[in-house]
Amino acid sequence: MKTDFKFSNLLGTVYRKGNLLFTPDGTCLLSPVGNRVTVFDLVHNTSYTLPFSHRTNIDRLDLSPKGNLLLTVDETGRAILTNFQRRIAIHHFSFKGRVTALKFSPSGRHFAVGVGRRLQIWQTPSTPGTETNGEIEFAPFVLHRDLAAHFDSISNIEWSSDSRFLLTASRDLTSRVWSLDPEDGFEPTTLSGHRQGVITAHFDANQDKIYTVSQDGALFRWEYVAKKDPETDEEISEPRWRIVKKNFFMQNDAKVNCATFHAASNLLVVGFSNGLFGLYDLPEFNMIHLLSVSQSNIDVVTINQSGEWLAFGSAKHGQLLVWEWQSESYILKQQGHLDSMNSLVYSPDGQKIVTTADDGKIKVWDVKSGFCIVTFTEHTSGVTACQFAKKGSVLFTSSLDGSIRAWDLIRYRNFRTFTAPSRLSFSSLAVDPSGEVVCAGSPDSFDIHVWSVQTGQLLDQLSGHEGPVSALGFATDGNHLVSGSWDHTVRIWSIFGRTQTSEPLQLMSDVLSVAFRPDGLQVAASTLDGQLSFWSVNDAVQQGGVDGRRDVSGGRKVADRTTAANAAGTKAFNRVTYSADGSCILAGGNSKYICLYDVGTGSLIKKYTVSVNTSLDGTQEYLNSRKLTEAGPTDLIDETGEASDKEDRIDRTLPGAKRGDAGARTTRPEVRVTSVDFAPTGRAFCAASTEGLLIYSLDDDFVFDPFDLDITITPSTILATLEAARDAAAANTVDDENTFLKALVMAFRLNESKVLRAVYEAIPPSDIPHVVRSVPTVYLPRLLRFVAHAADETPHLEFNLMWIESLFSCHGRYFKDNSGTFAPELRAVQRAVDDIRENLKRLTEKNLYDLNYLLSKPVLADNKPSSAMLAVTTGEAEEGDDQMADADADDEEGEWVGLE
Repeated sequence: MKTDFKFSNLLGTVYRKGNLLFTPDGTCLLSPVGNRVTVFDLVHNTSYTLPFSHRTNIDRLDLSPKGNLLLTVDETGRAILTNFQRRIAIHHFSFKGRVTALKFSPSGRHFAVGVGRRLQIWQTPSTPGTETNGEIEFAPFVLHRDLAAHFDSISNIEWSSDSRFLLTASRDLTSRVWSLDPEDGFEPTTLSGHRQGVITAHFDANQDKIYTVSQDGALFRWEYVAKKDPETDEEISEPRWRIVKKNFFMQNDAKVNCATFHAASNLLVVGFSNGLFGLYDLPEFNMIHLLSVSQSNIDVVTINQSGEWLAFGSAKHGQLLVWEWQSESYILKQQGHLDSMNSLVYSPDGQKIVTTADDGKIKVWDVKSGFCIVTFTEHTSGVTACQFAKKGSVLFTSSLDGSIRAWDLIRYRNFRTFTAPSRLSFSSLAVDPSGEVVCAGSPDSFDIHVWSVQTGQLLDQLSGHEGPVSALGFATDGNHLVSGSWDHTVRIWSIFGRTQTSEPLQLMSDVLSVAFRPDGLQVAASTLDGQLSFWSVNDAVQQGGVDGRRDVSGGRKVADRTTAANAAGTKAFNRVTYSADGSCILAGGNSKYICLYDVGTGSLIKKYTVSVNTSLDGTQEYLNSRKLTEAGPTDLIDETGEASDKEDRIDRTLPGAKRGDAGARTTRPEVRVTSVDFAPTGRAFCAASTEGLLIYSLDDDFVFDPFDLDITITPSTILATLEAARDAAAANTVDDENTFLKALVMAFRLNESKVLRAVYEAIPPSDIPHVVRSVPTVYLPRLLRFVAHAADETPHLEFNLMWIESLFSCHGRYFKDNSGTFAPELRAVQRAVDDIRENLKRLTEKNLYDLNYLLSKPVLADNKPSSAMLAVTTGEAEEGDDQMADADADDEEGEWVGLE
């Protein structure tokens, strides 16, 4: 099994904090998600996460006008410069202070940064590969100007359209006008008059007006005019920037949290603290829309370059919205879980991931697009476990509200609810592979409850455990049920036998998780002392064990007095799962590490780091002693009472709360992995963590992975062999040295995707059975996987199906005997065939509707053209063209009824 899994995407969280950003073409939206950046393609309805990560949460980000350079800055002022198109980090830099505003100039030559109360103007680094004075070089960060005049932090920076002037808004109640370079007759100008901090300041399209918006809801319009005498209308002073008009957003007690201005269309968008946003037309201050898009604060708002789409972000609820104001419709509406995720599961086809959380919601995420496609809210308390039935699109979930619910993922509805005779909260769940029986365990009862899915009736309560049942799992054959309990035992039940017997397996500590190997012959159990135990199902003998305490421990919390190796809270695995072939086991716990073990040898194969975000507890190996004071760590000291605004000084959070959104007072969120699961294809796995839903996958596109390679196999020799095979086939001669089989085997040994695709598509359809029949068995899994991907990606429908048919006709017995080894490949083929069937079904249904509609309508009306008109229409047409002329005249005179 391959183990070089790489981070590929982040789901489950769409926005954390910071500013949102549209790309210059307006089709993509960049959102900071913790210490990473997620890009949402609004046209193709997909999302991806950039591969780099910061050490703390991202505060600010901006793109150059050309869209090739992305600059992201975290909470500590550390910046990463990225080539956005290639997704490669170019340079790391520190601004030595918290950055509160960031903006590239329209010319792209400079960018301005607000570091506290200072305004710094930097030269934009040249993109690697560009020529300067005939030489290719990379210019790092060069400071152009460093200005200081504000008395508080800068909240917003705006450039003029010619990149000569800058406009800054600050919390010191003023805005200031700066010049990029010293100019004759220009002095930096201060615009004062607001009673609360200025949130944003903007030039209009002609740069003769300035609009400033403050937190108390005041909008001032400034113009460069001279003061006039009201009686004589004569200028009595020098021209300067003056307040021409004052407008106010009347929103009772709500404050303005964010605002942005689109100069080309004179649109002002304002987000309020009560979840409302307003769209205003300036300078007349006409309100176009006033809508509620969130139940909490709107923290950031932005508008794309064309002025059509508005993007809103709410950090408290993790909401991200893109709204088209002209059609009043949502382009994007996504929201993550409000609370920590408890469990996750892949759908049988590997196309969806289901997550459950303490907020009582169940979310279904599409793996390809990265979007949440449906959210279920019927549970009234935290959802603790989820499981798919092996056949069909049926999902089962358990909750602390005392119910087990069954969901139909085709119609997206809850069609069955199971409850116990007494009020219990359920924490574990298992579903029979046939989907006939569902079992659940509870921390309030020591029994296992068994229901019938068809009738919804409680069939049995399995007794035997002497402590709460913490984990359940069914074997793939459905004959055995395994349960783990806090009574230090794992029991294997035969619930479909004549006598419902259980085989107890004694362990040394509380059982946290259990899992069946895919072949159903082995059980893995994780216990509270950090041990992994492997037991044989047939003879109840322990086959191996792993001491994982040293592997899983890592990372110190800010309040820890001991090192991570001596901390007791990170010494166990909360969830374990087998790989598709059963050779490896994946384990995750309250730690920043996910461990992959080899089951046969018990050795650690690889450790995957969940997060390096130091904004979370448990990610640092060494603590900074300078942050330890007599009052405790500085990160845990409550500084709420020192805020300048009364609204910010009020602390409504709960002391000591570590989970949910009430943990801002005395604790910080801790890094932990609550659940892990392998994809059915074995090519990816996902983990539910504090950061979100992390997906790791095998990336084959950029990795050179040859198989049994020697010096004679090169792309040129493979193509030469292919040409010789074509010539031999055209001449109907048999050449044992140059055949399509030899070219195909050489391509598999080189394992270069483009060469392999060229050889594969060059083989004539009539030779496919002969080639497949002679393929060595060592290349069969690679060929099967390649054909499955080709059927999913290429348009050669019949050609790919002929390969699949030949493979199973010639080597079906071999695949059946090794079904456990070839499980990922067989699932990939099944998914490809299902997609082809669904596409053909959809196409035939559409054609059937179109044909029925056309047959039900008359083609031409009854009014036929006269012969005189026909003669005029056809002119000097020859006799052989009479029929065509008739048809043309009918088209002109007759009324055509039907589809255009």
